[in-house]
Amino acid sequence: MAKIRTGRVSEQIKKELSQLIQTEMKDPRIGFITVTGVDVTNDLSQAKVYLSVLGDDEQKAATLKGLEKASGFLRSELGKRVRLRHVPELIFKFDESIAYGSRIEKLLGEIGEREED
Repeated sequence: MAKIRTGRVSEQIKKELSQLIQTEMKDPRIGFITVTGVDVTNDLSQAKVYLSVLGDDEQKAATLKGLEKASGFLRSELGKRVRLRHVPELIFKFDESIAYGSRIEKLLGEIGEREED
């Protein structure tokens, strides 16, 4: 039963954070971000927010710094939008699965080209 609740809470946080970052954030360091997932602990004290950022490593680092600076604002806005007694602490991490998947697809394409020769 608790897993169902944490799943619903994480999906709601993902939806609201995506909307907040796109519409409310005015920080120029924050580029094009996609919230790919949110993992919430069982006691709802922490939420790991997985992000996909378009750009190079320097832009990713600047985006992460901007989000960490704005985490208080994001938590307060989440508290207004999501009815929870305690809003979880937000921990931002990069989701490397998209880059990993594109790398594997590129390698498979190269293998396919070699077999055709």
